[in-house]
Amino acid sequence: MHFQIDTLINILTFAASMKRFFLEIAYNGTPYHGWQIQKNANSVQATIQQALLTVLKEEIAITGAGRTDTGVHAKQLFAHFETTQEIDAEKLKFKLNSLLPEAIACASVFEVAIDMHARFSATSRTYEYKISTQKNPFLTQFAYYFPYYLDVDLMNKAANQLIQETDFSCFSKSKTDTFTNNCNITEAYWKTENNVLIFTITANRFLRNMVRAIVGTLLDVGQKKITVDAIPNIIASKNRSEAGQSVPAHGLYLTRIAYPFSD
Repeated sequence: MHFQIDTLINILTFAASMKRFFLEIAYNGTPYHGWQIQKNANSVQATIQQALLTVLKEEIAITGAGRTDTGVHAKQLFAHFETTQEIDAEKLKFKLNSLLPEAIACASVFEVAIDMHARFSATSRTYEYKISTQKNPFLTQFAYYFPYYLDVDLMNKAANQLIQETDFSCFSKSKTDTFTNNCNITEAYWKTENNVLIFTITANRFLRNMVRAIVGTLLDVGQKKITVDAIPNIIASKNRSEAGQSVPAHGLYLTRIAYPFSD
């Protein structure tokens, strides 16, 4: 009985001393097979965990706010981890940046409430997709070169149709482990900056391949292969083959994740 009580006390003491921290990360996705740890593949998650192991001298498992695919970039991604160690956030950030490869940067480290979750506590996510309308060797890995005429006004009208919808099965990869394909899109629009077309989209959640499939479909609208009025019908079909082709990964960026403390 005393042994059981002592064990329970130790467990409670350990739990009470546990702290949760957020890492704010940015990365160039070109050298990586996406965010998530994979066998025999270089991932962002594994690279950061190795750096944390080196600094903190303990096995640290980090949980990311999302899973970017191979070649996709992130201007802002949050991940959380737990430890009982006393941590100086600024020193940890400095040490991580000294260890991480040049393609990954740690922008900040900060303690959060123990129930704050990098993935499930997020209230919205914003992506950008960049299309270079002129050949530019400095954008080869960071924007999709598309030299054909596009009617951006039509593309914006089509993008506005997305805000009226909720079930985006037609833009999702098949055989995913999601319970629902419903998403609430709050903004979707195109703008032009220095010969680069930028598509911005914000939602509470995204399906696998969703943004790249949406962009491919909107490019079809811009080339007048399909009409703006076709968008609701494509969405209603819930059929991936009805939507446009997925555009290449290297033009896609996760740019912002909002939380209750950042809204």
